[in-house]
Amino acid sequence: MALNTSADAPLPVGEVSRLIGGWIDRLGAVWVEGQITQLSRRPGAGVVFLTLRDPSYDISVSVTCYRQVFEAVADVVSEGARVVVLAKPEWYAPRGQLSLRATEIKPVGVGELLARLEQLKKSLASEGLFAADRKKALPFLPQLIGLVCGRASAAERDVLENARHRWPAVRFEVRNVPVQGVHAVPQVVQAVKELDALDTVDVIIVARGGGSVEDLLPFSDEQLVRAVAACRTPVVSAIGHEPDNPLLDFVADLRASTPTDAAKKVVPDVGEEYERVRFLRDRARRSVQSFIEREERGLAHALARPSIEDPHRMVDERADQVTALLDRGRRTFGHLLDRADSELTHTHARVVALSPAATLQRGYAVLQKADGHVVRDPDEVAAGEALRARVAEGEFTVRVDA
Repeated sequence: MALNTSADAPLPVGEVSRLIGGWIDRLGAVWVEGQITQLSRRPGAGVVFLTLRDPSYDISVSVTCYRQVFEAVADVVSEGARVVVLAKPEWYAPRGQLSLRATEIKPVGVGELLARLEQLKKSLASEGLFAADRKKALPFLPQLIGLVCGRASAAERDVLENARHRWPAVRFEVRNVPVQGVHAVPQVVQAVKELDALDTVDVIIVARGGGSVEDLLPFSDEQLVRAVAACRTPVVSAIGHEPDNPLLDFVADLRASTPTDAAKKVVPDVGEEYERVRFLRDRARRSVQSFIEREERGLAHALARPSIEDPHRMVDERADQVTALLDRGRRTFGHLLDRADSELTHTHARVVALSPAATLQRGYAVLQKADGHVVRDPDEVAAGEALRARVAEGEFTVRVDA
């Protein structure tokens, strides 16, 4: 229940500690899982002190138990082991410290760990974190590689030496972190996030040598899996050896069987690339040479054709034909002109012969009345009527005599 306190009526520290202790004493025993980070077994002491840590969230709690409780599992439990303890929360009032009093300790077996990992794997897979369509392609030639590994470890040496042997100009941004134990998960996650935040890093390799299932547990942690899934930079998992499959392998964009294999898959071999370039260059040269030779053969074949070899030959062959046709055309046109001239002369003669002027030339005259009407009948004129007489050389006026 809330207490009525104020600045004028505060509670003493001892009273507050006593009240907290009274509330905690009413809590029942709970089963707690964690990893042992510190273990103190003083000779002759009846109490064993240990620290239980949650590696995923970097939270620890002190645990005490009687020697006989710990002796029951002393042969299989040591620092770094995962255990499940049945404990009751206790409050140590003089120091204001919370701890757990364990009455039973059970080691977490490998089978149980694998079962939990399989359950976590199915859960993460159902979210789509392992889907193939979300995996990013690695760059062909990374300029800067981020490497997360143990300090002075064989994994670091294998990656650096093999990568530089394959491509001497490659550069690394290395983050040395614990790769097992209680501090591994938060520091590996922090290192991955730091490298992912660098725009110059092209790919990230998380590497570790082989080990037991317990040693590789940090790389199956849910927090690390989600951190890698959120990376915008391609991530390569190089954990353990071929049989080892932590969950990091499934969420990473590429899985390498060993750190050495990671170096081979991330960095191209300069010798192989040189040979590939040489092969492609020779292939291109052969293709161009073949094209030139084919075109030269086609050109030679075209030049060997009579029309190209002696282009005036066809003109010369046709010149006589053109001349003959020209002469024939001229003769035909001349004949047509002569015939037309003869026909014109005959027609002209007939026209002249039939012309009224020709009749007048023979001495005839045409009489016309004043209105121009030609007189054809004597009855058409009257006595004394003036008429116009038209002859070959002109016209004059005549008058009708009664």
